[in-house]
Amino acid sequence: MSGQQPIIVVKKKVAGHGGHHGGAWKVAYADFVTAMMAFFLVLWLVGQGKDVKAAVGGYFRDPSAFEESGGRGILPGSTELDEQRVDAPPVDDPTERKRLEEAVTRIREALEKVPSFKTLGDQIEFTVTPEGLRIDLVEKDESSFFELGSAVLRPETETILGLIATEISGLQHEIVVEGHTDSRGYTGRGTYSNWELSADRANASRRVLVGAGVDVQRLQVVEGLADTDPFVAADPFDPQNRRISIVLLREKPAPATKEGHAMPDSVPVPAAHSGPPEELVP
Repeated sequence: MSGQQPIIVVKKKVAGHGGHHGGAWKVAYADFVTAMMAFFLVLWLVGQGKDVKAAVGGYFRDPSAFEESGGRGILPGSTELDEQRVDAPPVDDPTERKRLEEAVTRIREALEKVPSFKTLGDQIEFTVTPEGLRIDLVEKDESSFFELGSAVLRPETETILGLIATEISGLQHEIVVEGHTDSRGYTGRGTYSNWELSADRANASRRVLVGAGVDVQRLQVVEGLADTDPFVAADPFDPQNRRISIVLLREKPAPATKEGHAMPDSVPVPAAHSGPPEELVP
């Protein structure tokens, strides 16, 4: 036994692959997944409408404006997914149309009692459109609702606007007030232009409407459009393009119920024409 060689056991420790590769591949993979997510988000955004793009852009410009209310979705604080889209065409509800036409009748009856309406009656246009009830106070060369080149209302104009306000104050429709001019350049004070003139005239009309009883909360937009939306498109210098428009917006229809009741189909809007709109209520 003493002549035998001792048994020697050699253990070799094989190093693992972790020391060579580490976790770098995970970082690279995470970057790849993030890039793909951003790529598909861009593709989704490109295919969206203008309202969605404006909302996304508005969020990144001012995120705090979106903290009070959620977006469209099913999470808490969001609005229902089945609400009517903002850019959907208005629904021509027969009941709503009748309500607006009855309002026109009441306004006409009230105006006919005013002496000045006999001379200005043909300059007040009532039109029921898919947008709602539009009341246009249209000027003529020899007859204006404002003092020449200013936003000062004539006394008879204040009377007319006051009567209109009295009749529409009992309704619940949201209101838009627009000021319009023709394409003749304003030659008054320095940089004061048709933009300022149309905005000042819209604001002057708004003050009379509110003073006569219209709830200020119903006023959604008061704007001056200068000559960008002519009444007579064929002639941008036509005096009828100088006007004040009061729009009673149609009441928003109730959204579809969860039982799947569909919203009524909308009525196509007639093609635009170059002349003044046809009065639908005699």
